[in-house]
Amino acid sequence: MKKLLLGTVAVLALGSTSVFAADLPARTYTKAPPAPLAPIYNWNGLYVGGFVGGAFGGDNSTNDLGGGPLATSNRGSAFFGGGQVGYNWQFAPNWLVGIEGDIGGLSSSDRNFVNGDGAFRDRTDWLASVTGRLGYTWGPGLVYVKGGAAFRDDNGLTATVPFSTNRDSTGYTIGGGLEYMFAPAWSAKIEYQYYNFDTTTVSVPAGPSFSYKDDIHTVKAGINYHFNWGNPIAGRY
Repeated sequence: MKKLLLGTVAVLALGSTSVFAADLPARTYTKAPPAPLAPIYNWNGLYVGGFVGGAFGGDNSTNDLGGGPLATSNRGSAFFGGGQVGYNWQFAPNWLVGIEGDIGGLSSSDRNFVNGDGAFRDRTDWLASVTGRLGYTWGPGLVYVKGGAAFRDDNGLTATVPFSTNRDSTGYTIGGGLEYMFAPAWSAKIEYQYYNFDTTTVSVPAGPSFSYKDDIHTVKAGINYHFNWGNPIAGRY
């Protein structure tokens, strides 16, 4: 009798479990969310910005062309600040070419000369350039080289005596830098740029003459705003 009761209870228990299982909803499966896409940094288009830095004398050698001893002072360091505007074309897909124009003022960039006739001062108040750029990008980073035409004020040489000079106001410039896109549409850069204005010769009527190499080194830190941020790059969206 006891065995009969235990068997009956077991059968009832199995039956009720099957009924409850039949009433449960079907199990659903959901896909894991897709991994977020890596951001695509767009260097294409117009940008504008500003910079601050320093300017330093280059080759301070002189050539005394005769007529008496020549005393000189080296070109000192100066504060250098201004702005730039440019345009980039990104291709291939990590390379870019561009064009950039910049101009900046110098706080003080004097070089002084004294010979048997008088005192001379060469002063540069501003520097400007128009350059082409070639760069390589990797995500938010950009490394580049640049080169082109350099310009400066053309009234920088003064003296205590009458003189004539062939001081050039145009020359060439080369440089390079590193730029980083730290926020949408914004990048920061650090850049070295060399300006060369050839050799300046100073002549005094019936007196001594001299010449010197006229070049300047600059180091700049800057920031740019990119107007084309968010527009697609061909072949990358």
